[in-house]
Amino acid sequence: MDIQMGIDGRLLAKARAALDERRDELRRQNDARRAEIYEKIPEIRDLEYQLRTLMPEVVSAALSREDAARQINSIQKKSLDLQMRRAELLTEHGFPSDYLDKKSTCDKCGGSGYIMGAKCSCLMEQYERELTEALSDLFKLGDESFETFQLDFYSKNLDTETGASPRESMELVYGVCVDYAECFNRASGNLLFQGGTGLGKTFLSACIARVVARKGFSVVYDTAVSALSAFESEKFNREEDASARAKRLTECDLLILDDLGTELSGSFAMSAIYTLINSRLIARKKTIITTNLGFDELRRRYTPQICSRLEGEYLNLNFYGRDIRVMKKESSF
Repeated sequence: MDIQMGIDGRLLAKARAALDERRDELRRQNDARRAEIYEKIPEIRDLEYQLRTLMPEVVSAALSREDAARQINSIQKKSLDLQMRRAELLTEHGFPSDYLDKKSTCDKCGGSGYIMGAKCSCLMEQYERELTEALSDLFKLGDESFETFQLDFYSKNLDTETGASPRESMELVYGVCVDYAECFNRASGNLLFQGGTGLGKTFLSACIARVVARKGFSVVYDTAVSALSAFESEKFNREEDASARAKRLTECDLLILDDLGTELSGSFAMSAIYTLINSRLIARKKTIITTNLGFDELRRRYTPQICSRLEGEYLNLNFYGRDIRVMKKESSF
């Protein structure tokens, strides 16, 4: 799964399409109202026809050299009289006086999404909604954010191996993740999340992705299994979609590669993973990798070249504690 978050990306196009759809729907509603009124109050059709014919008269009067101001004032008075009569007819038949006024999705831009070439706030608000929805779909989670991350799930009891409690360790991890997201730029480093299942690795990845994406950087999320599938399809089946996916994995500003170690091992897998990690390092693209494997297991499973880059080019963050999903299930009984 991937999501391109640059301000000129697919999400902005999707936001524009959503605005266009709402504008078209409102236009249909306006047309339906007018058709309804024309059927119930035929006189209004005639009044609006007369209003439309006044515009050419205004233009003609403005071009006239003789008494243009008097002619324009007379036309304006006639227009106001026609509008007042229309409002009276509407209220007499139980409709609001502004029932036929054209409604707009945005008073500032008329629903186009732009004001003098600049993006209107309504477009950016829709973009934000598209972004939130896309991130939720991306991680198959909810509205995860740093504000909803719960440190209460991590024990305060001292861990004899680390010399600190899981709570203390995770407070440090949480702080690093917040700083990383808020200060993300093209000079940021890479992160390696290590720890057992259900300790919050994917959750905090989603939190980082949400903040980084809102800054306008491109973010791609994929599992190791799915990413290798894209590279395999590109190499052996020459599939266009797979080639596009592989390119996004390589070129995005931030790649989140989830569950490294769950993919099938083999020479192609080793080559593909090394190429992905190394090419992103060379291009100075940032990567967050999550894995359930410790460094000893990583060294047994992967080539020295891969492990060298993981140990030397990534900031290692260890996740501690009990499986949060299990604890939530236990507390529900």
